[in-house]
Amino acid sequence: MARFTGKRVLITGGTSGIGLAGAHRITDEDGQLVITGTNQQRLTATRQALPLARVLHNDTTDPNSTDALASHAAELGGLDGLWLNAGYADVRDIDEIDADFFDRMMRTNVRGPALQLARLAENLNDGASVVITSSTATYEGAGAASVYAATKGALVAMARGWATALAERGIRVNVLVPGAIDTAFRDFMSNETRKEFERDVVSRVPLNRIGTAEEAAAVALFLLSDDATYITASQYIVDGGLAKR
Repeated sequence: MARFTGKRVLITGGTSGIGLAGAHRITDEDGQLVITGTNQQRLTATRQALPLARVLHNDTTDPNSTDALASHAAELGGLDGLWLNAGYADVRDIDEIDADFFDRMMRTNVRGPALQLARLAENLNDGASVVITSSTATYEGAGAASVYAATKGALVAMARGWATALAERGIRVNVLVPGAIDTAFRDFMSNETRKEFERDVVSRVPLNRIGTAEEAAAVALFLLSDDATYITASQYIVDGGLAKR
């Protein structure tokens, strides 16, 4: 099944994890891709793995970086899909949160996607689909993840407004809400802390396992595709039942 034949899709943060898994699937289904990232090693690996894609170094925290994305989108003839997936996680106990920690995460996880959509809105073709990657951290109430959860909750709130604002052009905006997925997203943790974290999460997941990047990406691709043409302003939780929402 080639759902993306003739479709042009931009994925931010697409050189690893869920975004990369989705990029492979879109390529397999005949889509044209623009992929962004910041890690040079991952950028090089992605260029080698997906030679037909445009793989760009693009820093979400730089407000001026949106112009480059708009230029590539225009060269493609506009976008049929936009997956705002770039972001990062970090945790601190509440008494260790400082202004730099707070501002950096807000710049990357909230301001970045907001400015990207603001700049790229004119490059979205009528009937396009936008997917925003949030997190079940929004609902879990983990004490050390309060700032991260706030950034991901902000994306949910903004996506609802964006869905309303873009509906007159038939553009859909939906949110992917992954739970514990087996990616490099928790690499900021030590190996032992990560193992302990994952054991704890698995103990609370009804399906009793960590999810795969491919499983989460499959839901994002459903939302990006024409299979979801009557879905907008919705959240799709991919967490094995962890959040139970």
